[in-house]
Amino acid sequence: MSVIDRSLPPGPIMIPAIAADGSLYPVEKLSAHVDGQLHLAVSVFLFDGPFLLIQQRAAGKYHCALQWANTCCSHPHWGELPEVAARRRLREELGVDVPLVGGGLVDYRAEVTDGLVEHERVHVFRADAGRASLRIDPDPDEVAAVRWATRETLQREARERPQEFAPWFRIYLERWAELGL
Repeated sequence: MSVIDRSLPPGPIMIPAIAADGSLYPVEKLSAHVDGQLHLAVSVFLFDGPFLLIQQRAAGKYHCALQWANTCCSHPHWGELPEVAARRRLREELGVDVPLVGGGLVDYRAEVTDGLVEHERVHVFRADAGRASLRIDPDPDEVAAVRWATRETLQREARERPQEFAPWFRIYLERWAELGL
């Protein structure tokens, strides 16, 4: 029996951008952020009761390094369903595989670092798990640290020290009701 290599071929990662008429077309991920093109994204929020698992982005990330963000964020690859991308990235970034439930659909535009722009239509997903039995195994190339905090604590911290939080996470904290969590 042969093993099938399911990894992406070398080269730029293509993600779904959104045209003015709503149709999707492939665009290279970095150029979407350089040009501020509207594109699809996913965000996962993993809860243990009122506590949300957040991650501090790794120091080597090309934008928003060492800033705190929600549990997991990413982009579907071209041709990949958002729910598949969300579950894939949760496993890749944190080593966590739990069922996800779809939430809201949120559009935002935010300047991040180094002149890059996140202009995203985000499919939001929720998961619930007891942290006592949850095994978290962060990929150090993606995640510097994790912690649990309540929404209220995070909203206060983001107001007091906004530079410590990724721009999209601050937007999520301000527009919490739209997330459908």
